Amino acid sequence: MKLGRLLLRATVGGFFIGHGTQKLFGWFGGDGPAGTGEMFESLGMRPGQVHATAAGIAETAGGAGVLLGFKTPFAASGLIAVMLTAINRVHLRNGPWAHKGGYEYPVVMIASAATLAELGPGKLSIDGLRHKEHTGAFWGLASLVLGALGAAGAHIAAESQSSPEEYEPPTATAAPVGEAPVGEAPTAASPAADGGPSDEAPTATEPAPEGAPEPAETTETAE
Repeated sequence: MKLGRLLLRATVGGFFIGHGTQKLFGWFGGDGPAGTGEMFESLGMRPGQVHATAAGIAETAGGAGVLLGFKTPFAASGLIAVMLTAINRVHLRNGPWAHKGGYEYPVVMIASAATLAELGPGKLSIDGLRHKEHTGAFWGLASLVLGALGAAGAHIAAESQSSPEEYEPPTATAAPVGEAPVGEAPTAASPAADGGPSDEAPTATEPAPEGAPEPAETTETAE
């Protein structure tokens, strides 16, 4: 049983450390804070880089705590909070099965973390060596409650941030008669702004029909 707990701690804690450092430092093929932040933004977790950093810290510190057996209930609660947030933002709408992007894997990790919080890390751990190991159903339930509170806090913080406003070009406003609308240049057919005559050029007269007599020219006689 002691060996089984050690194996479970190493598996859960080790993989969470990997996930956390992917977000924080871009290790193990991760995208780092900037790339992960963009992904969090697309999930509605704004500001994305802040949430990505917080998730990376919770995974790295929580994974290390579970792996080493140090403050296990609190380390487990951090992992549970991250997994509940992942279920809420990504997996819930896809159903339970992992091959369809469902929440199967996060639920298994939540159950594993809560189990370790209840059973304790064992003697082969920092808490065991310090004789400060916490065990019992209370600690398992406490890790679940604290994890749920952490996930709820992340959700409320994300929802409190408004989405970026879309740019809308300015529209022309109505203007008094004789004036050009705001945002539009006056046209040639429009009267001048001061009410003066239009700048429109006079149109040419049509030529007389072919064969018609030309009008006689009038001459002035000197008196």
